[in-house]
Amino acid sequence: MSEPGGEAALTPLQTLYTDQRGTAVALPGALNALYGRFTLPLRAEGRPSVIGNFVSSLDGVVALNTPGTITGGGEISGFNRHDRMVMGILRAISGAIVVGAGTLRAAPKHLWLAEFIYPPLAPAYAKLRASLGLRESPLTVIVSARGDLDLTLPVFNTPAAPALIVTTASGALRLGVRALPPSTTLMTVASERRVTAASVLEAIKNQRLCDVILNEGGPSLMSDFLAEGLLDELFLTLAPQIAGRSAANPRPGFVDGYLFAPDHPVWGTLLDLRRGGSHLFLRYGFAEAQG
Repeated sequence: MSEPGGEAALTPLQTLYTDQRGTAVALPGALNALYGRFTLPLRAEGRPSVIGNFVSSLDGVVALNTPGTITGGGEISGFNRHDRMVMGILRAISGAIVVGAGTLRAAPKHLWLAEFIYPPLAPAYAKLRASLGLRESPLTVIVSARGDLDLTLPVFNTPAAPALIVTTASGALRLGVRALPPSTTLMTVASERRVTAASVLEAIKNQRLCDVILNEGGPSLMSDFLAEGLLDELFLTLAPQIAGRSAANPRPGFVDGYLFAPDHPVWGTLLDLRRGGSHLFLRYGFAEAQG
């Protein structure tokens, strides 16, 4: 299913609010016409800036999961092209993109590249990366504590887009019985049970120096970064659909596994608000993010 009016020409986003913080980036022509003024996130102290990206329904659902199936954000956004255009910008400015194993299972054929999510703007995304000195494709970082991964998937076998698996010692043992594809590297964290957000950043640091790291979830991974104070900004697309929940199918929000409020609520500051049709594109900053 596509969004209402999905076949119409892609129109520029309407800027409703922006606070102008951050370093302005000159987007290449087509992107500048569609998005407008864009700023890089403020650099975190002693580490790369970490940004998140999610799409949510009006009632807070981020995946239309049913028993035995896992879905992605496309069904939530209505495969909205403005949403994909913005996702492409975020991927284009990032040195690494962090993805949980559940997100990979929901999109097993996906490649976490700007030109993959919105091919019509591939040349503009390439120009944007070049202008930022990002000559390589972003490093795709797959986080899996259990190491339960299908190494035949495209994400692990695309030489132009290297992958890094971050897992526990037991996950590494599970993966170790098979040969890794040449474009994939494996790093093991110290914990036997879980992979922390801090350990993910450390693994990326050992593999590639980055100014910006993009977290595309899922909910558990996003929650880890929020809980550890390691998410600096969140780009949240609000799609104009009501998805619903039931006891048999609770359906996730973009946070899962932590209860922040009322004892430790995480408050965001609105940095930017844009509109594309009936979709809203919000950008929040988190002052409590730490180095």
